[in-house]
Amino acid sequence: MKKFIKILDTLEDNQDTTMLGKMQKKHDAFKILIATMLSARTRDEQSEPAAERLFAVYDTPMKIANAPLPKLEVLVKSTGFYKEKAKRIRMASQQILDRHYGEVPDNMTDLVALEGVGRKTAGCVMVYAFGKHAIPVDTHVHRISNRLGVVSTKTPEQTEMALEKITPKNWWLRVNELLVRHGKTICFPRNPNCPACPVKKYCDYYGDVYKPAHK
Repeated sequence: MKKFIKILDTLEDNQDTTMLGKMQKKHDAFKILIATMLSARTRDEQSEPAAERLFAVYDTPMKIANAPLPKLEVLVKSTGFYKEKAKRIRMASQQILDRHYGEVPDNMTDLVALEGVGRKTAGCVMVYAFGKHAIPVDTHVHRISNRLGVVSTKTPEQTEMALEKITPKNWWLRVNELLVRHGKTICFPRNPNCPACPVKKYCDYYGDVYKPAHK
């Protein structure tokens, strides 16, 4: 869809880098996996420092798998749901050791088989750690894609499939980064900052909802 490509191209030049975007340059698949797990239902402002604290002490599958659970909980406490996340990152680390000789797998099937890893997290690992084609869909990507009018879907899974159909593969690696940035800075779940939006001229919500309400 030409409209979506114009949106992505515009967003490419307008925003800062997300936590995963920063980590992408280091090519550490394990840290990207764990950081993504910690970021679930949590803002980067909370999850990024938590990941840094964790990796300063435990930065490999072996270290996290053998870490005392209470210590993991303290390190990731700022992320919310920290007790569950501490259990999951320890279990996933053990599974990586047991099933994959300590190496993070690079495919969807093996990644989603790890404790606490869904399609979004697996997709983020594939994109940010391995440069493999995927479109990870979180709440930002799902919301913004529908708000823009490039898809009409009910679930993130449906959005993932719809975006794959309309997005040229050379853009797949950028969709998550660009839309997550946009969702964190401008296209908020409530009261999006439409006047500041660089892609508002392409947006169904802006034309159909915001403009009529602000005449």
